[in-house]
Amino acid sequence: MRWMWIDRVVELQPRQKLVAVKHVSLAEDHLHDHFPATATGPAIPVMPASLIVEGCAQTAGILVGHAEEFREKVILAKVGRFELSRDAFPGQTLRYTATILQMDRIGAATSCTIELIDHESSGEKVRAAQVGAIDLMFSHLDNNMSGEKFPDHNFVFGESFKTLLRSSGVGGPW
Repeated sequence: MRWMWIDRVVELQPRQKLVAVKHVSLAEDHLHDHFPATATGPAIPVMPASLIVEGCAQTAGILVGHAEEFREKVILAKVGRFELSRDAFPGQTLRYTATILQMDRIGAATSCTIELIDHESSGEKVRAAQVGAIDLMFSHLDNNMSGEKFPDHNFVFGESFKTLLRSSGVGGPW
């Protein structure tokens, strides 16, 4: 099973920018363990920062993969600077905006901002605030310098990612 940490692509500017959202829901099992109730206090369910990093990596990875029509196997090679100033709670939405800083046949350098969207229950205007940023580097696996050979099929961008893109209106020949 492939874990998806984004729910929808909301904007795509090929080879430049991709915006995706993740709705944080109390229905997600991992929130119940992060952080569970104790004898001294109630549960405090928050989206783990490691999964926010993965959501950013999936967003930026799709942008990098889309640039070459998913012919390349794109893998995360390095997490650079990562900052997160607030937690994300159930009922909130994370918006990831990934941009390509540099790309060549070996891979790509990207930057991603993280915004937290708080949906007011009173029906007032939705508020969004930037709460984080991350720099990520990706490798085109088949162009790696080790000479290692990998399977011909693109095992990185499988059916889950294709379904996500189609349901977001970002279809293609892939």
